[in-house]
Amino acid sequence: MGFIKIRTDIPGPKSAGLLKQREDHIPRGISTNVPIEVIEAKGALIRDVDGNQFIDLASGIGSLNVGHSHPEVVKVLKDQADHFIHPVFPVTMYKSYVQLAEKLNEIIPGNFPKKTIFLNSGAEGVENAIKIARRYTNRPAIISFERGFHGRTFMTMSLTGKVKNFKKGFGPMATDIYRLPYPYYYRDSLSDKELLQSFQQLFQTTVDPHDIAAIIMEPVQGEGGLVTPSIDFVKGIRKWCSQYGIVFIADEVQTGFARTGKLFAMEHFDVAADITVTSKSIAAGLPLAAVTGKAEIMDSPLPKELGTTLGGNPLGCAAALKVLEIIEKEKLVDRAEAIGVQIKDRLKNISKYIGDVRGLGAMIGIEFVKNQISKEPYPELVKKIIRRCYENGVIVLAAGSHGNVIRLLPPLVISDEQLSEALDVFVSVLKELEFDDVCI
Repeated sequence: MGFIKIRTDIPGPKSAGLLKQREDHIPRGISTNVPIEVIEAKGALIRDVDGNQFIDLASGIGSLNVGHSHPEVVKVLKDQADHFIHPVFPVTMYKSYVQLAEKLNEIIPGNFPKKTIFLNSGAEGVENAIKIARRYTNRPAIISFERGFHGRTFMTMSLTGKVKNFKKGFGPMATDIYRLPYPYYYRDSLSDKELLQSFQQLFQTTVDPHDIAAIIMEPVQGEGGLVTPSIDFVKGIRKWCSQYGIVFIADEVQTGFARTGKLFAMEHFDVAADITVTSKSIAAGLPLAAVTGKAEIMDSPLPKELGTTLGGNPLGCAAALKVLEIIEKEKLVDRAEAIGVQIKDRLKNISKYIGDVRGLGAMIGIEFVKNQISKEPYPELVKKIIRRCYENGVIVLAAGSHGNVIRLLPPLVISDEQLSEALDVFVSVLKELEFDDVCI
């Protein structure tokens, strides 16, 4: 018997009831990709109120690398809640905050002394990384990249390189932000040399490099379409930062904690950032983010110049410490690599509409095009795939600046059997839609 169990239309009658209630009380700006009411989720499986069971290949947009409700995480959360929930670190200390900071200082890439602060979300982490970089350098300007995504707060929205769904109508954006092209080898003809020369052109025509506080980069663009740069490109950025005293910020919010087949994605490039921002899977779905950086940079703000009421809450810190144990004990770094191989092998040459299958580890993007030669994006097909997949028990997400990329981020605890079943559904859906398209 398979893991998927579909007993009603999606949404089922009970989920449809909550959907109507949601429409009455929740603003439309908050979207939900799959119209179901969840009542239980464990590992890679989600069960809804109507008795349907799904295989989750989205992991809460990469927040659940150790899976839904890992029993060891649940246990430490219960134990922590029995003692205290949140006395607020700026008021009174607690050990898990310091222990987690010590652990991240040890494992985040970079052979130098580090310090860490904790916040609530990836966006808040990026905001604070920018503040710290500006405080350290006493400079205003920031460089980010086309298609990059860093959050939805004022500064992070301004850094983000996509307008639709993120920036339209929310302006004006923050000033002193400059955006440069990021590699997209499937679509762009620009070489790494040409891309890196764009920095020189920016410095000559637009902003003095000595006014730039930081360059912020995702080592793999997630929302931007699962696009990965080359080692030479990332090392080129490191060179520019070192040459002009610019702080290199790695946004590892989605790529961190074993997702890419390394504990952190920057390890693929043999480059250490000055500041690393992590969140999402750090605490198995609880709100927690970390900013970890060179000690001298992190100490540049004076006492009370950094802070948050709820950041680094004891439940999140306890979960994060357990997550790091689970990653090591269950060998999830190796598992991520194996998952990526299984996905890529299964999807090889299965459709004329797949232009590219790419990614690192278990962070896979499947780009759909109308034509292999023209590479015209096919977002209409992606929307149909997503809907047809969840109607058949598999949850996937879209990504990419054109909305034509399927993003696969399965929990790293997913079994081979569960992954195989989910991929069978994905392939079947694609073949059905391809047949329908031909028949139209």
